[in-house]
Amino acid sequence: MDFALIITLLTLATGVIWLLDKLVLKRRRRARVLAGEASNDEPSRPVEYAASFFPLLLLVLVFRSFLFEPFKIPSGSMIPTLLIGDFIVVSKYSYGLRLPVLNTKILDTGEPERGDVFVFRFPEEPRVNYIKRVIGVPGDTVTYRNKMFFVNGEPVEQDIVGPWMGEGLNRNIPGTRPQRRIERIGDVEHEILIHPSRRPADGRSWVVPEGHYFAVGDNRDNSRDSRAWGFVPEENLVGKAVRIWMHWDCGRGFCVDFSRIGDRIE
Repeated sequence: MDFALIITLLTLATGVIWLLDKLVLKRRRRARVLAGEASNDEPSRPVEYAASFFPLLLLVLVFRSFLFEPFKIPSGSMIPTLLIGDFIVVSKYSYGLRLPVLNTKILDTGEPERGDVFVFRFPEEPRVNYIKRVIGVPGDTVTYRNKMFFVNGEPVEQDIVGPWMGEGLNRNIPGTRPQRRIERIGDVEHEILIHPSRRPADGRSWVVPEGHYFAVGDNRDNSRDSRAWGFVPEENLVGKAVRIWMHWDCGRGFCVDFSRIGDRIE
């Protein structure tokens, strides 16, 4: 279901009815009252409903299209930064203001930087939203070798923190022993998950073309990302992930994890 299309069409429909009532229908009702053809100038039920819902729909459309939009994390590709069951807030204005549905940029406000966690429309299926971390920006040469990234020949540094256990929906698959590491991309420091026992992919390199980005999951051995399907076009950008506003996972015993609410996404 394309919620953006639905809310846009509803806003347009109720807005047209509201405007028509203001400019035409209201005058006709008053004329009928003055002519003795009606006892009052109250609008019909559909017109009344449209006039009531239009301001609310317009507010939702503007807020969701140009300011912030909520998303739910459905998979473990961003563990340990984001967990299955996290509900996050995405800043829609970080990478430019875009028209709803058309996704046409009308104002340039910024662009993704290395280390950003961002949401985008999956290039192979644009109706589906993906969330990953930016490793390469236009012009970068990105190399993946021995479970490490190199950007323009410089290693993206990692430090081992310890084992990752996981809970509830995010618990480890039996028999696996993933490892938490701290990774540094420029000034951005964040955790990643590595499975040391899994065979690393052969060394590969990519040159990021203009207007595109190289995106990967923090769960490096369990993420289908730019290493598999290529680059993220600039026109597919949705926004920058900024905060966690809820975590829901009943597999932990308590459905809501209050400790994650309000956490900043690094």
